[in-house]
Amino acid sequence: MIDASAIVSRAAHLAEDVEVGPFTVIGAGVTIGPRCWIGPHVVINGQTTIGADNKIYQFASIGAAPQDKKYGGGPTRLRIGDRNVFREFCTINRGATPDQGLTSIGDDNLFMAYTHVAHDCTLGNNIVMVNYAGIAGHVELGDWVILSGYTGVHQFCKIGPHAFTAALSGVTRVVPPYIMAVGQPAVPHSINSEGLKRRGFTPEQIRNLRNAYRVLYRSDLPLSTAVQQLSELAPTQPELKPLLDFIAASERSLIR
Repeated sequence: MIDASAIVSRAAHLAEDVEVGPFTVIGAGVTIGPRCWIGPHVVINGQTTIGADNKIYQFASIGAAPQDKKYGGGPTRLRIGDRNVFREFCTINRGATPDQGLTSIGDDNLFMAYTHVAHDCTLGNNIVMVNYAGIAGHVELGDWVILSGYTGVHQFCKIGPHAFTAALSGVTRVVPPYIMAVGQPAVPHSINSEGLKRRGFTPEQIRNLRNAYRVLYRSDLPLSTAVQQLSELAPTQPELKPLLDFIAASERSLIR
């Protein structure tokens, strides 16, 4: 299952059924779980742990040292879950900072060609990063986030579950759950209603979220007043709770 031209360190640990393509390099400290397919000309380095059923296409760079001038060469890590797909020329860096030192990626994500995940990022599940999308260090992406092509996300930003960015968006602030963000810098445009339909949200739930969007972004209310109004609705509209919890936990300003 390992091509004769591949270079696999004796200090790497691969499940018996892992397939490794021609001219791929797998360094010391790498662990790869069962049923993974590693294409040709891939490089995987560092303290990188990859779960089961992942596919990594040609010329991807997984687990390389972070692109951070402060990084001093310490033993930082990259952790990848199950059933992820990394297409051509993806660059996924491991952690950099001593306090965290970990880049973490969940399950069932799709990273299209030339996408970039920088050091110390935390990504959930079912995320799509479209061609040339890139996220800077310490970014957090919730479940079901979609970053359209050429989206750029500033360091330390968070994007909540089910949010969507349009092509060429520049995200410099926090994007709450369910929101579609557009522009440079990205601003709120609407609720990601089409994505919510695909994920099984009912028409009533989507209508409630549209109303919540109007309260947050179209009512000219101060954020604290808008949040108070939505909090009063949350007991009978539980889909609002992730939105309110996200806003309460945010340490940076929201897109407005």
